[in-house]
Amino acid sequence: MTMLHDLATAAGLQIDWTDASGQAKRVADDALADVLAALGYPDDGTSLNRLRADQAAAARSFVSGEQGQAIALPDGGRGTLHLAGGGAVDVDGIVPPLDEFGYHRLDLGTHVMTVAVAPPRCFTVADAAPGRRSWGPAVQIPALRDTRATAFGDFTTLARSATALGAAGADLIGISPVHALFPADPGRYSPYAPSSRLFLNILYADPALVGHPITGEAAPDLIDWGAAIPQRIAALRAAFDARPDAVSDAVARFAEQGGAALQRHARFDALHARFFSQGAHGWQDWPTAYRDPAGDAVARFAREHADEVDFYLFCQWLADRGLAEAQSAAKDAGMALGLVADLAVGMDAGGSHAWSRPQDLITGLSVGAPPDLLGPAGQNWGITGFSPLGLARSAFEPFIATIRAALAHAGGIRIDHAMGLQRLWVVPDGKSAADGAYLSYPVDDMLRILAIESQTAGAIVIGEDLGTVPEGFRPKLDQRHVLGMRVMPFEADGDRLKPPAAYDAAAAVMTGTHDLPTIAGWWRGRDIEVKEEAGVFAESIDDRARQRTGWWRSFVEAGVATGDQPPPDDPAPVVAAALAFVGRTPCDVAVIPLEDIAGLVEQPNLPGTTIEHPNWRRRMPADTAVMLDDAVTAANVATLKEARSR
Repeated sequence: MTMLHDLATAAGLQIDWTDASGQAKRVADDALADVLAALGYPDDGTSLNRLRADQAAAARSFVSGEQGQAIALPDGGRGTLHLAGGGAVDVDGIVPPLDEFGYHRLDLGTHVMTVAVAPPRCFTVADAAPGRRSWGPAVQIPALRDTRATAFGDFTTLARSATALGAAGADLIGISPVHALFPADPGRYSPYAPSSRLFLNILYADPALVGHPITGEAAPDLIDWGAAIPQRIAALRAAFDARPDAVSDAVARFAEQGGAALQRHARFDALHARFFSQGAHGWQDWPTAYRDPAGDAVARFAREHADEVDFYLFCQWLADRGLAEAQSAAKDAGMALGLVADLAVGMDAGGSHAWSRPQDLITGLSVGAPPDLLGPAGQNWGITGFSPLGLARSAFEPFIATIRAALAHAGGIRIDHAMGLQRLWVVPDGKSAADGAYLSYPVDDMLRILAIESQTAGAIVIGEDLGTVPEGFRPKLDQRHVLGMRVMPFEADGDRLKPPAAYDAAAAVMTGTHDLPTIAGWWRGRDIEVKEEAGVFAESIDDRARQRTGWWRSFVEAGVATGDQPPPDDPAPVVAAALAFVGRTPCDVAVIPLEDIAGLVEQPNLPGTTIEHPNWRRRMPADTAVMLDDAVTAANVATLKEARSR
């Protein structure tokens, strides 16, 4: 093995890996060198010793283990362990078995270490709803409608939808990510490329909560974000300018609780609005003095433009209040879990988190996917993620804070691309996705933290385990009771669908996701048309015809359909059969896209496109309560409920 390979291995890069088709692959040396340079360890003959020293220092900050089991300290040492619930224990090289899970502080004299003690498993659906086979819709918040004429759905729309869906028997609502975006930039509305995952998307805040109902917003079938975002910001500013003293006091208390991190985020939004108007895209384009969040220029800006910073603090407070009310509405409507938050895999390198805490992130690297059959060139998602070394150095505080932010007003979390807990495909800036490599993450530590946070919040965890799954990853999820995702179209043997009884119980079953065609759209072949129009890979019409036959036979054999196969222009019986099919699986929970419950044709997002398809712009045909009263939708809900009751 060469010195380069020694360095790459020590840095956690996987030189050899296996692709989705089972083929052995090796990362080219040039690609390894580029990734290592981006990580800060160039192949110059000196980096290996420096890397090992950095790793040894980081290991002194954090150790994790299991409830009821002794935990060996990395460097031994003697000290006093201060328990999270009070009390102290003397430690000599080994932390004794502890019954109390959580984060304990170990004072070793020369330094302090966090000792994370994990419970055996995460909180489960059975914990929340014993004896119930739960189900619920997955929704895109902007797509929802209520009786107000708004340009897009917000947290008030979500609350009203939760009331209606709870009355229909749902135990949960899977929601699209609510992470903070870039309020000054109407062009950045994808929920999966956030500025920060620690704070909320203020566009979902409803000024009516402080006495300023929204007026003047158009409500088309396709959201015009370019017009809608400035309109909503203007409405929020009007509410801010007219805020009473009681609201100002509430915001001040909220800001105090949020601490320095919230202040920096508000400062970022104010600065971004200032410099975006001058043509700057991200903070890297700002004048040099403003790129340092702790610098004098930023402090001076915050003093001189305190009203601007306060506006963004107000918006965060209002958004937090709205999301809390949505969760309360869901629980009040009888849902066992309520909202299930969606955690994006990373964040925009030009955003708030990267500006505030660059040491947390793999600066200079983007996250994506290696080349495979569906994407021969690989994928570069244009976002960055946590640094494994940075996490260890900070006692995993950024990861803990991110999970807590997602669960603050939720009964569960779906982790997008959950394989990122074990490894991520990282690509140096300016390189193609094929020039990347897998970077390993401390999966055992991160799963222990998930178990702690899940049990503390009383929230389930769903991990999106689709795509190229590393060996041994799913058993780790199973051990912690992290539910995998079993998406019906992917659970197939050739053209036939796996029978319901063959599904895993420890999983969330789905008819589809936001990235897939709806059942009605798939049966019609609408997705083939859309892909051809957008210039992305589409399967053949002949393949689809054969698959339709396989699906219908699978439905008939499962006892959820009878009679002849419907023609492509009659998807309604197929939608009903698919809902009954997934409903009969033994999976702990069924999470069904609202588009499928309503039998809609168009899908929310088409991967591989930006302007070629109206991604994240489609709205539901009506108010959620009205939709549920529609004969077709009501029948589909009844079908799903009957299947889940078996």
